[in-house]
Amino acid sequence: MAQLAKIAELQAEYDRTQKNKATNGHLGSLKAKMAKLRRELLAEATGGGGGGGGEGFDVKKSGDTRVGLVGFPSVGKSTLLTTLTGTFSEAANYEFTTLTAIPGTMKYRGAKIQILDLPGIIEGAKDGKGRGRQVISAARTCNMILIVLDCMKPV
Repeated sequence: MAQLAKIAELQAEYDRTQKNKATNGHLGSLKAKMAKLRRELLAEATGGGGGGGGEGFDVKKSGDTRVGLVGFPSVGKSTLLTTLTGTFSEAANYEFTTLTAIPGTMKYRGAKIQILDLPGIIEGAKDGKGRGRQVISAARTCNMILIVLDCMKPV
């Protein structure tokens, strides 16, 4: 409820400020602060959601740190993302279900952690096989890489 009080306070200040050339900058900063608080309030209400922004492998960084889920196809990366963040990432019985980077965010001890579900990486990825270069490039933007393996699957 603190954010609602801040929004109301900023709105009251916006309403009582005269509108002229000298106050345009101040009014703009008040509007920006209110928009930011509303966005944060909306993100909390919807459960945090993804990391937003970007198409394909170009995902906007959000939160305090970024973790990339890297592994072979069909080892449980999407299931792990869905379990940890609540973000839906399609998981199916065939390989390469995930074709782009799918972001999700979770909170742990007050820290916002963005988790990226990356497509499966295969042998020859460094040569561009199976979108390998794009996956490696997205993984390099992460602060931490979590390698996911299926112990029941032969290598």
